[in-house]
Amino acid sequence: MTSALNEKATITRTNWGLILTGTRITLYDVMDYVLAQYPPKLIGDILNLTEEQVNAALSYLEKNRAEVEADYQAILQDVEESRQYWEERNREHFARIASLPPKPGREALWAKLQEQKARHAGQA
Repeated sequence: MTSALNEKATITRTNWGLILTGTRITLYDVMDYVLAQYPPKLIGDILNLTEEQVNAALSYLEKNRAEVEADYQAILQDVEESRQYWEERNREHFARIASLPPKPGREALWAKLQEQKARHAGQA
């Protein structure tokens, strides 16, 4: 019973989704590392979490996996829609910037940049 109370006190739903109380770390952040098969100790080190916080997150994920995954998929969909919107909105702007000549005195840098872009395009 005590662990359930601690868990509820540790996990909070916010506008960002489910977070570890007192942090800006979402359970989706933790889930990314869990799915990549990181051990709990490393997850805690990377996200600067205590062992108790990591255990609470892992326990919550285990008990509520379907709910958290559904929330996560909805968030990923929102992020993708936002990325597409801004990419389309800025496409012409970025094309215009790319077509501008280099500023005076930066011709050598510009040439080096163009060379690197051509090299990377050849690797793709």
